[in-house]
Amino acid sequence: MTAAEAGRPRVRSAVRAQAPVVGVVAVGGGVGAAARYAAVVWWPTPAGSFPWTILWVNVLGCAVIGAFMVIVAEARTAHRLLRPFFGTGVLGGFTTFSTYAVDVRGLFEAGRHASALLYLAATPVVALAAVWAATAATRRALFRRQS
Repeated sequence: MTAAEAGRPRVRSAVRAQAPVVGVVAVGGGVGAAARYAAVVWWPTPAGSFPWTILWVNVLGCAVIGAFMVIVAEARTAHRLLRPFFGTGVLGGFTTFSTYAVDVRGLFEAGRHASALLYLAATPVVALAAVWAATAATRRALFRRQS
């Protein structure tokens, strides 16, 4: 048996162990991306306009991840696939910083430089504030109840 053959069972075992995680991330990503698409369909942004829908999708997704992480990391014991499914998959598919970048470029190309710069700066600031606020509010709500 060669060294390469000896390593194959270990590689297969590692792949087999990670397959459920990859699967739930993929399914969750599809769910999150579908939810984002639904938001864009329900509240479309005309070309060259300020992309309010994507801003609020990102802020909402960041707030939910803040609350979710407090719940699964500090308050409850969660199934090992819940974090990859919901945190990475659903919320990763729902939030969209790639569309944010495309929207910034679109605003610049439309000559809306002030809006582009505002959006460029405001999105990460508001998204991080949403994570912080949701984390703090969730901790207060959960741990006040436990006291």
